[in-house]
Amino acid sequence: MAEREVSDEDFQDILAQTRTFIQKEVIPRENEIAEKDLIPDDIRRKAADMGLFGYAIPQQWGGLGLDLTQDVELAMEFGYTSLALRSMFGTNNGIAGQVLVNFGTDEQKSEWLERIASGDVVASFALTEPEAGSNPAGLTTRAVLKDGKWTINGTKRFITNAPLADLFVVFARTRPADETGTGIAVFLVPADTAGVVVGPKDKKMGQEGAWTAEVAFDDVTVPESALVGGSEEAGYRAAMTSLARGRVHIAALAVGSAQRALDESVAFAAVTKQGGTPIGDFQLVQAMLADQQVGVSAGRALVRDAAQKYVSGEDRRIAPSVAKLYCTEMAGKVADLAVQVHGGTGYMRDVPVERIYREVRLLRLYEGTSEIQRLIIGGGLVREAKKAL
Repeated sequence: MAEREVSDEDFQDILAQTRTFIQKEVIPRENEIAEKDLIPDDIRRKAADMGLFGYAIPQQWGGLGLDLTQDVELAMEFGYTSLALRSMFGTNNGIAGQVLVNFGTDEQKSEWLERIASGDVVASFALTEPEAGSNPAGLTTRAVLKDGKWTINGTKRFITNAPLADLFVVFARTRPADETGTGIAVFLVPADTAGVVVGPKDKKMGQEGAWTAEVAFDDVTVPESALVGGSEEAGYRAAMTSLARGRVHIAALAVGSAQRALDESVAFAAVTKQGGTPIGDFQLVQAMLADQQVGVSAGRALVRDAAQKYVSGEDRRIAPSVAKLYCTEMAGKVADLAVQVHGGTGYMRDVPVERIYREVRLLRLYEGTSEIQRLIIGGGLVREAKKAL
């Protein structure tokens, strides 16, 4: 296992600062974030000053250099409040930034990574299309090389941070898939490139303040140096590697949201009375709290185990999918129980569990739906069994 860039002692300081920031500066403004559908500028600046836009970017490129076992501890803190906070810098550290960290050329890293880590550049991961979501193999965006330049045509949708992006990490097909590979490559496309058109901000069920939009690429021309890794074959591998890492992160985020839902439920049950008796004294309410606690505890252990296996290289495929599947489904159940514990109060806007109920629903969809995770897990188990024959 590679040596950590950040010691356990130093990381505890980072974790404590992050927890204080969220508790004192973000949680009190959750309703403001939801009502205005944006993260206030002062919160954004504080997050950038703390290094949160680049916590998972190596230190040589200006980041904090946290590994995935440390990343998930932070993610559980981020999940405790409005998920828009994490979304603001999530693609910089995660699926977009990691493509550059793991597959970019030295020139590409030098040009972009320090600015991504500082928050001066917002990077956006442009993979999903109307006919290609959890399975990138179905994408239809095309890139054609002619006279030393790539021309990209296609449409992406549900692209996180698209309205704010300075850089799009764009996945496009350069040839049909065949026995030699998928034919998918990755390109770095500055947002101000001619032909890049960002659509209006999506109106979503939840996660107010986390902006997504459709992005069209209409005869967008970029130099050969925009090809990530200088290789057409790097694309699909870059997508799969980034998504697998991201799945462990999303699982941790789900645990954080579920912990908040549980804490809100316990606090409500302890003080809210029916017929003069705190509802927390009722056994059926205690049963709901118990089910929430079991789910959160199991999810936290699973996330930490999956992160450890990813960092050591023991399992970077099945374990991330197991963690994402369980934890995101668990968060949905815990949030549902939280609304039930709150009764009619839990159905009211501006009550934390109502927001959480809506926000966590998306976690079972992005970076690979629950159905895709089941296919990855089941297929992987069968392949391993066949290898052992």
